[in-house]
Amino acid sequence: MKKLEKGFIPVMLTPFKENGDIDFGALTKLTELYIEAGAAGLFANCLSSEMFELSEEERLTLVKHVVTVADGAVPVVATGTFEGSLQQQADFVKKIYSTGVEAVIGITGLLATEEESEEVFNANVFKLLDLTEDIPMGFYECPVPYKRLISPELLGALVSTGRVTYHKDTCLDIEQVRAKIAATDGYQFGLYDAYMVHAVESLKAGASGLSCIQGNFFPELIVWLCNNYNNRDLAAEVNRVQQFFIDNMDVMHHVYPIISKYYLQQRGFEISTFTRRKGIGEFDGNIKKGIELLADRYNILRAELEIKFAIA
Repeated sequence: MKKLEKGFIPVMLTPFKENGDIDFGALTKLTELYIEAGAAGLFANCLSSEMFELSEEERLTLVKHVVTVADGAVPVVATGTFEGSLQQQADFVKKIYSTGVEAVIGITGLLATEEESEEVFNANVFKLLDLTEDIPMGFYECPVPYKRLISPELLGALVSTGRVTYHKDTCLDIEQVRAKIAATDGYQFGLYDAYMVHAVESLKAGASGLSCIQGNFFPELIVWLCNNYNNRDLAAEVNRVQQFFIDNMDVMHHVYPIISKYYLQQRGFEISTFTRRKGIGEFDGNIKKGIELLADRYNILRAELEIKFAIA
């Protein structure tokens, strides 16, 4: 990503109508909401977008819609590797890039099977770069179909090619994050951390920003943290925000993304809780009560920090 200041890159939700179709009107408003909240960029067609439940045509149409709505206000990245051979994945990378995104994201767990060695994975990553010509790329350690981490050594080698500009990190290990940042130092490149438990440490270590599901509940708060993580005058408040995310980590993962859409409803955003994702659990009364209590805790914190809700 070209922005040099710390930034929040939301992993975008996909709003659906109750009949299961993509709700492009709500997607427009959601894109505007992220931007109004202060997002530095947008990650469309990701796991939170239910990308594996979308058809190829829907993926392309969705990404193009986000790019059009953003209209250059912020850069957009989007996933471009799915099922099929490396050549088929490369072909779809080209289609996604044609929508106008700044970089196309490769899913690490689709570039080698779980049983295949690091040598096979490394070779496949470089082959994908060869097959995609000069398209700017990024990588995402997506937990689906399984989580394949990129080593600091491989990430450094990839970034040194000048082709890889973005990485969404999910290793959950601050020492690995520090090693990856060190291995890519000096290049036009951004590592965006997904793990909010060590968000402040990651930002202080040199991460370019945060890209987390919590941004689909509290985008303004993630932006506030990116802006103030190193502000000595607000050190106590930063510690409170960090602890807020640690204390409330579990509740935001239950029946996700339904729970995030429900929370957005509670703050007045018009979005259905419909999801195409299967097997995520039951959205019952206890889950609803948990997110309502979380909303109350956030409203207290938000008032004390004088953070206003973004409104699209």
